[in-house]
Amino acid sequence: MARSFAKIGFTSNVKKVQTKMGSRENYQSVEQVDTDKVMFTDSEKQFIEQRDSFYMATTNENDWPYIQHRGGPKGFLKVLSDNTLGFTDFSGNRQYLTVGNLLGNDKVCLFLMSYSERRRLKIWGRVKVIEEHNNSDQISRLEVTDFRAPVERGFVITVEALDWNCPKYITPRYSHDEVESLLAEHVKQNTQPSSSKAYAGKGKLPMIVSAIKQLTNDVRSYELKHAEGAELPDYKAGAHISVPVQLNDGSYSTHAYSLVSMKYRRHHYQIAVKCEAHGDGGSLSIHKHWQVGTKINIQEPDNHFQLHANNKPTIILAGGIGITPIKAMVEELMARKASFELHYSAKSRSEMPFYEELSELFSEYTHFYFSRDIPTNKINFTNVFSSAEPNALFYVCGPEKFIKTALFSAAEVNIDRASIRTENFN
Repeated sequence: MARSFAKIGFTSNVKKVQTKMGSRENYQSVEQVDTDKVMFTDSEKQFIEQRDSFYMATTNENDWPYIQHRGGPKGFLKVLSDNTLGFTDFSGNRQYLTVGNLLGNDKVCLFLMSYSERRRLKIWGRVKVIEEHNNSDQISRLEVTDFRAPVERGFVITVEALDWNCPKYITPRYSHDEVESLLAEHVKQNTQPSSSKAYAGKGKLPMIVSAIKQLTNDVRSYELKHAEGAELPDYKAGAHISVPVQLNDGSYSTHAYSLVSMKYRRHHYQIAVKCEAHGDGGSLSIHKHWQVGTKINIQEPDNHFQLHANNKPTIILAGGIGITPIKAMVEELMARKASFELHYSAKSRSEMPFYEELSELFSEYTHFYFSRDIPTNKINFTNVFSSAEPNALFYVCGPEKFIKTALFSAAEVNIDRASIRTENFN
């Protein structure tokens, strides 16, 4: 979220409501970012180019808003540069409400939805209308090959702000092509030799995959229930389970994955798995072979990163997929009404699992950092450690480099190493 979004969206009235509802302090940090520049990341470009429809809002001269659905073949909304979009306007019912509104106000807001992934991107910008009969060269740049709908004009949008929205309450829906793809994959998985299916393992707890959710491009959440419907063994925040995997060399092993939530833990376990393309193949085998109905066997949860039992002030630092044990800790601390801060860092918001849930439920306690999207918004470990209360406890989880940097900064400000607990997600 760049400062440009806050400038447009956080009006004085919006700020009043944020203050009243307790989220103002968290969002205020966005306004202090040094840059207003808006640029699409690869993740946003890919998301935009995969859309076959979107919604666009304009405002008429009487201040009434109007929302129109725009549809076409996948890719009809084109990324023209790092901060411009364009598309052709196909002939419709000839009311021309959107085009008429743009004569007096060139501001628009776009909502791009992926119902199957429960993701949405909102974009604010200014539109330049290109009439076909005067600018045939520019129109040809926007046209879609092999799509024969009559083109009346083109729209080029200069983007002034964008932000990813919370997936909460988005009901998953699937297009015909998506359903066909899912069915084809299901048939493929169930007609392959048994040796290529998910390795079930030899643990004492028979489990079944009951739900799968795509959290980011390379991270999926898996919900596991007891295969016979029995109540599951309890666990404490920071716990993990070891699941059976097949490695690249064909051998079998187990990978440990943190249990990401304290909710409904006797009913189901939830883990999040990042697909490591250059890893040993374990996470890839999960992404490739696990589907709803897959059966595995595991041991009871274990815990080498257990949360303290008292109510000492707590500072938590998470890097990327290292959020997985941390999320359960935050839920536990919140339930205790304990004092804590969460500092969560990733390259971009689109690569941050559980961002929406954390920002909605724990916005007063959470600080987000997007090192690639906003280069000036990197986590300052020294400031985090030096501003902590003297008796605070620290939890650090993430890649090896993330943990080493945190420990080095803590040592610089004389934080007792015994007060810092770490878990490496290398």
